[in-house]
Amino acid sequence: MRCVFVSKTLDLRSHFGTALARTAPRIEVVDHAADAPAADVRLALAWHPPDDAFERYPNLEAVCSIAAGVDNIIACPSLRSGVEVVRVVDPGQAQMMSGFIAWHAIGHQRGFAAFRDQQRDRIWQRRDQRRAQDVPVGILGNGEIGQRVAADLVHLGFPVMSWSRTAKAISSSSRSFYGPAGLAAMLAETEVLVNLLPLTAETRGILNGELFARMRRGGYLIQVGRGEHLVEADLLAALERGHLSGAALDVFATEPLPQAHPFWYHPQIVITPHDASDVSVHAVASTLATTADAVSAGRRPPHAIDRGRGY
Repeated sequence: MRCVFVSKTLDLRSHFGTALARTAPRIEVVDHAADAPAADVRLALAWHPPDDAFERYPNLEAVCSIAAGVDNIIACPSLRSGVEVVRVVDPGQAQMMSGFIAWHAIGHQRGFAAFRDQQRDRIWQRRDQRRAQDVPVGILGNGEIGQRVAADLVHLGFPVMSWSRTAKAISSSSRSFYGPAGLAAMLAETEVLVNLLPLTAETRGILNGELFARMRRGGYLIQVGRGEHLVEADLLAALERGHLSGAALDVFATEPLPQAHPFWYHPQIVITPHDASDVSVHAVASTLATTADAVSAGRRPPHAIDRGRGY
């Protein structure tokens, strides 16, 4: 089966070509810019494809992302409605993401930022300690990664709540909320808010002033979803008012974050360069191989998303 690699930001062949050749040698990779017979291409691996990327592939049946997120692919104007879009599910990525979130949750619980300030000023001063049990965590998003994060935070002693668009069955060790009423109820109890939502028309701008005002005063935001989830001015205002005590931001509407952006200079914001977790090369190659098998057999690929919902 022929597969085209399409991206305007990454050299996908250099990243994944070797692993794919080992995992699925039956897949022939062709370059988007080459003059390969486009009608033979039934599969694509894509990340931020150009707007016209899929116009020359009339028999394309499935497009695989290189990550759990697929918003950049389904937003491509040339993607036809009948083409399946497949995301990567990688347990290793979930583990890395969970560790990143736990680091920030514990940092807020224990006030580690204050110790960094004390070290800078050479101040030896112990602080009152808070138990994890006294710091409720609310998670926006209840997929594979959200469930792993919830389980790990429960193990660390945090009271954990999870919210999703519709009702989902989760572990009895954490509480589940759904829908608008459920979101309001969860936020009222939330001190640390973790955003793991996919980017859709409904979730764009969800991290706004109204949402922050519903959280416990002194709350903390861990933003690892998509940059477009956050209304940046509203976060700065919530920090200025003291309603939020801090934020950890790993994703941004514009990446790299412009050097003049106020987030860089804000003492209550921790910035990381979209590095909370990463999907393994092996997981991407395995997903592409599994998708090729499904397409060849006339089956719907595993982890194909609902195009209507966007995830």
